[in-house]
Amino acid sequence: MADFTPRILAGRYEVGELIGRGGMAEVHVGRDTRLGRTVAIKLLRSDLARDPSFQTRFRREAQAAASLNHPAIVSVYDTGEDVVTDAAGVAHHLPFIIMEYVEGHTLRELMHDGTALPIDEATDITIGVLSALQYAHHAGIVHRDIKPGNIMLTVSGQVKVMDFGIARALAETSDAVTQTQAVIGTAQYLSPEQARGENVDARSDLYSTGCVLFELLTGRPPFQGDSAVAVAYQHVREHPVPPSAYAPDVPAVLDQIVIKALTKDRNHRYATASEFLADLQAAKHGGRVSAPPVAAVVEDSTQVLGPPTVATLAAPPASFLPPPPVGPTFDQVGILPDADRLAQEEADEKAKRKKRVVIISVIAGVVAVLLAILALVLLMNRGAPTQAPPTSTPTQVKVPPVPESRTVEDSITALEKVKLKAAEGAPEASDTVAKGLVVRFDPASSQPVQVGDTVRYIVSLGPADVTIPETANMTQDAARAALQENNLEFESFETRDSPTVAKDMVIGSEPAAGEPARAGDKVKLLISSGKTTVPTCVGKTVAECTSLISAAGLEPSDVKNEQSDKTAGTVIRLEPGEGQTVDQKSKIVLVVAEAAAAVKIPELAETTAASAKATLESLGLKVTEERAYDSSVPADRVIGTNPAAGAEAKAGDTITLIISRGPDPATQPTPNASP
Repeated sequence: MADFTPRILAGRYEVGELIGRGGMAEVHVGRDTRLGRTVAIKLLRSDLARDPSFQTRFRREAQAAASLNHPAIVSVYDTGEDVVTDAAGVAHHLPFIIMEYVEGHTLRELMHDGTALPIDEATDITIGVLSALQYAHHAGIVHRDIKPGNIMLTVSGQVKVMDFGIARALAETSDAVTQTQAVIGTAQYLSPEQARGENVDARSDLYSTGCVLFELLTGRPPFQGDSAVAVAYQHVREHPVPPSAYAPDVPAVLDQIVIKALTKDRNHRYATASEFLADLQAAKHGGRVSAPPVAAVVEDSTQVLGPPTVATLAAPPASFLPPPPVGPTFDQVGILPDADRLAQEEADEKAKRKKRVVIISVIAGVVAVLLAILALVLLMNRGAPTQAPPTSTPTQVKVPPVPESRTVEDSITALEKVKLKAAEGAPEASDTVAKGLVVRFDPASSQPVQVGDTVRYIVSLGPADVTIPETANMTQDAARAALQENNLEFESFETRDSPTVAKDMVIGSEPAAGEPARAGDKVKLLISSGKTTVPTCVGKTVAECTSLISAAGLEPSDVKNEQSDKTAGTVIRLEPGEGQTVDQKSKIVLVVAEAAAAVKIPELAETTAASAKATLESLGLKVTEERAYDSSVPADRVIGTNPAAGAEAKAGDTITLIISRGPDPATQPTPNASP
């Protein structure tokens, strides 16, 4: 890859620091400026973009990978290709993939020192990988490059599998691509059928997963060698030893599972990720596994395994045969050398390079011989009756039948074989075809169409009528997976308060669990905010209020008594107050009414009205005033109280202060008039 790196891709993705590098690409942390989210940006080598076949395959396979929506699969958000110019003014194509940004480490980084992981952890990681493969295989996508470098562990310990679809794109492009360092498959994790150059299927992924599990348990892969060819040869011809041979603490049941996964003949291997997953889960919980004892597996596979099958051709004279290929590139592993020839290849590699000129000469000779034969055939057939050539190239073909496998991958291949373009149509429900498989073609099979026309493959959503699953108290990822398993689509999240469901966990859904729905319906998930509301319980007993507080997800922490005119023993108020939004399990104080103690009304005669009122209120009494004429008590002074001084009262009682207005004017003598 060129040394330059653009700042912005496709006018949208800001490229940040380098966080990883492989033979095929560099990975940078980045930012989607349109959505404002952190992403991972995989920048593929520019030389890959020069192959038109790769561009087509990569775009199609990346789109297929982008359709995978599973908690254990790193999501693909977008793909594209930028044209950038280096310092010399030369334009380069820069293919890229925008992926989910995952904080964590690959298994390769975690196992760089060759140390085995604890058995439980190794089992859990493999279960996570198999759950991802189970989902992808059901959708018709085979990974083809399962290895520790493509498996991540997040900071929370969650498994994430990367690079779905990329392996397929690389595997099916021209030799110019497959002969590079970015070649598909890593030797230590290649299935025998990959090493022999045969077609692969889901069982090849399971073999590679078995290799990863072997390494997790022992700290080393099942086969090692001085070169990639040597390792690939072992995958085809040599049986692995049980993991316990390197790690004695590995139980026999895991030996059985690993050896079955690494069976040479894929017909005797685990048929599906579900079978492999079920055995691992059974082993983890002490159940019975389907894998036979190790000795039985080896014996059975020995009977089946024969020498590598090689397509036979009419061989030219020995002098015309070119020497074996030079380097251990994986496209050359399709036909493996025998042990003697392998040793000679490795020992004489330098000498073989000198023979390249001879090879070119030999090839030229072979071409000359073939041309001579062709000319001879044409001369022999001269004058013989011949059929008139077709006047025109057929322009119509019939839409082929949907393949028996019904996978998307095989359906696309079937259409391309008859020179039709494949495109995904709107999915539809089916009671007979499993979710993720192809229901039919549109136009339908056997219909005549023009060569080069586009035919849509219709993918099944599964049965039409489904029920909204129970998602309460699940994690958000688990709830989304539950919707997918029931052929439903996640619509959005909505945060709500809940007294019982922990923060960030799922409260439920809209529509609610148990409600009928159609396959493909959208469902909203309700997420707990971790907060709840203080209930209303003023005027209730302490027992009643305590029950309401607990039901609201809160903790009654203390009871305080306070003198009040309310009924003794009832709740006056709560602290924090009723209706307030607080964190779950917050502590709530109950303030309870207490009967006031009896007090004696003091003697207040001839005190000022203001002073008398203050004295009574300090005793918890309420005060009213009444005024009367009194010639013996000055105005604005207290004549007395009602009830009278010395009488008993209690807090909240009302006491009347009788205030003097002074002498009554009607009773005062009138002055004598002047004579």
